[in-house]
Amino acid sequence: MAIRRVVPDLTTAEIAGSSRFYQEVLGFEVVMDLGWVVTLAAPDNPTAQVTLMGKDESAPVQPDVSIEVDDVDAAHAAAVARGDDIVHSLRDEPWGVRRFFVRDPSGHVVNVVSHR
Repeated sequence: MAIRRVVPDLTTAEIAGSSRFYQEVLGFEVVMDLGWVVTLAAPDNPTAQVTLMGKDESAPVQPDVSIEVDDVDAAHAAAVARGDDIVHSLRDEPWGVRRFFVRDPSGHVVNVVSHR
C-alpha cells in the first residue's frame, strides 16, 4: 500500500480566520472548501497541506490527522484484523472520498482516506 500524503487536521471554531492566517502568513492556497472543512496547500508543493475543520459533518469524532492511501479497503482490513478501534466505519462520502477513522494506540484519531 502506498501513502500519498499526510495532512494535519486542526479543529477550530474560527475556520475563516485560521484560513486567512495560513494564506497571508505562510502562503497557502485554498484547494478545498466545504464550509465546515477547508484544506490549504502550498502552491509549489500541493501535497504540503493543512486541513482546518469545525465539527466533522459525518463522523462522531474529530480526526487528528488524515492519511491518504492508494487502497483504503486494504488499510481498513489490516486495522480490523489487528483489532484496532474503528471509530468511524468505512464509507463513501458525498464529497468524493472513501474513508474510515481508526484510533491509534496512543488515542489519536486517524482519518484513513482514498479519493474515488
